[in-house]
Amino acid sequence: MTQGGIVALIIVGVIAVIFFIILISCIRIVQQGQARIVQRLGKYHRTLGTGLHMIMPFIDKVREPISLKEQVADFRPSEVITKDNVKIMVDSVVFFQIVDPKLFTYGIERPMQAIDNLTATTLRNIIGELELDETLTGRDTVNAKMRNVIDAATTPWGIKVHRVELRNIIPPPAIQETMEKQMRAERERRQAILQAEGEKRSNILVAEGEKQAAILRAEAKKVALLTEAEGQAQAIKKIVDAKPNAAYLTLQGFDALKALADGQATTLIVPSELQNVATMFGSMAKTLEATGVIPKRPAKGKKE
Repeated sequence: MTQGGIVALIIVGVIAVIFFIILISCIRIVQQGQARIVQRLGKYHRTLGTGLHMIMPFIDKVREPISLKEQVADFRPSEVITKDNVKIMVDSVVFFQIVDPKLFTYGIERPMQAIDNLTATTLRNIIGELELDETLTGRDTVNAKMRNVIDAATTPWGIKVHRVELRNIIPPPAIQETMEKQMRAERERRQAILQAEGEKRSNILVAEGEKQAAILRAEAKKVALLTEAEGQAQAIKKIVDAKPNAAYLTLQGFDALKALADGQATTLIVPSELQNVATMFGSMAKTLEATGVIPKRPAKGKKE
């Protein structure tokens, strides 16, 4: 091969390498969840989505990838004055997503800084209309108002704000100490109420127990009295059914008097009607004579 042929071969090889490099540079691969802006001669041309793309060499320029995933922006704490003139520090978090890469690229310069400043000014406007207690207890209301305001402002920038959260609300140290005292007093009050309720329930239970015990004792006494009365009634009924004669009743009465007068009793009850006493002893004597306990007395007018 001549020297001219070798030079021509080298030139062809160099051109092929250059063409291959240019071809490779025209290929762009966009990852999932990303987008890229293509500018042709300095002007917006198109937006590259996920996948493989070809661009024109030298005249097309591809900008840096833009994430289309939801993102979290944690901004610095802002000093805010409430309606009742209390200075508090508020730390906010914004959840947003880029929905239009073209507007995000050309809509505003330094969009994240713009969102930070917008969040701070919106916080001052909303919390400035609320008192401290309303701010502490109305976080959901503040979050909703901030989301609406920030989302409306960032829509021309191709940004969609999904949520805004107040992460920390830090009052001044003096206010914090007062709030801690209030919470401590509230806890002590609740504890006292719970203790009083417990004592009340305990007293009620004790009273109910005593009531039930008294009812049971009364019921037991009632049953005992009824049982005793029924026993006596049954005994009397048996005596009545047996139809005892006068002699038996007199002998029983004599045994009763004998037991009363055996020297152990200190008091002897004597019937007030002497006639009844005489009659009773007469009947007793006749009964004893009839049973042979004592000898029979001779009849009047007869001598032994």
